[in-house]
Amino acid sequence: MEIRFAKASDIDRFMDLVRLVKDDFPGLETEESLKEHRDTVLHFIENRSAICALEDGGTAGVLLFSAEDGELCFLAVHPLFRRRRIAEKMFSLMISQMDVDKDIKITTFREGDPKGISARAFYKKLGFSEGELFVEFGYPAQKLILKRK
Repeated sequence: MEIRFAKASDIDRFMDLVRLVKDDFPGLETEESLKEHRDTVLHFIENRSAICALEDGGTAGVLLFSAEDGELCFLAVHPLFRRRRIAEKMFSLMISQMDVDKDIKITTFREGDPKGISARAFYKKLGFSEGELFVEFGYPAQKLILKRK
């Protein structure tokens, strides 16, 4: 397993995984939204803010982050590679790029949403706590915060 910053040449594999898990992410329902996401991923790659986990020529996981905003923006692991600590390893690389005095935020599903059970458990295990409730892409969401100060 190789965990590294994504390169422009990784975009097709990156997006193959996004397409596979798109039903788990509000805002990725249409071809147009996937095309916009691809452009966003390329922007993150250019800014060295995209991480991928690669194994046997395939993409096992992807992560997008903003060090400037202190935000984990997108995290997905291929269903066949879950429960192998891939998300944790990608998170470790990401956090090494973040300001140690800046809290880290993530937007995820609200408590009780079946789509968010494993994601919320993962973030809570890392030390994130609950923040504001809001609606994003027409879907109920919640901000989780990892206090670093």
